[in-house]
Amino acid sequence: MKIILYTTLFFLSISLNAQNQNCNCCTDTHGEFDFWIGEWTVTNPDGSLAGTNRIVKIQDNCVLQENWTSAKGNFTGTSNTFYNYKTKQWEQIWIDNQGQSLHLKGNKSGNQMILKTDEETDTNGNPFYHRVTWTHNDDGSVRQYWETITNGTEIKVAFDGLYKKTN
Repeated sequence: MKIILYTTLFFLSISLNAQNQNCNCCTDTHGEFDFWIGEWTVTNPDGSLAGTNRIVKIQDNCVLQENWTSAKGNFTGTSNTFYNYKTKQWEQIWIDNQGQSLHLKGNKSGNQMILKTDEETDTNGNPFYHRVTWTHNDDGSVRQYWETITNGTEIKVAFDGLYKKTN
């Protein structure tokens, strides 16, 4: 009986160890954006409530999933963010309840994750792109700063939110 028990435990241990070693998204690179994981209260620069956000890792640590709700609850959005092995960069696909979407790409630099869209042309023929920067602050908070940049120099702030963990 002991032999069966030890044999079973041995094979169970090997199986669990193999599963842990086969985690394709358990690398340092895949952990670069982990500072954004959590349940957050998000405030505007004036201190008013912008909304709440919940960021979790899914798909065996390969995807950061965001679930945003504005302060009034009438605006929601979801993003999936992942490290793309082929392009060697982070990508985010954002879709909201207004039918808007963004596809951002970029990389981490220091304590910041900086992602931007491809350049597009507005209705006046001007080139523009969106750049979103998440800054991991020393106190554990995260600042999300979203800019729309037109003609390479005209910058309009679309969102500036300070994330503080709720748990």
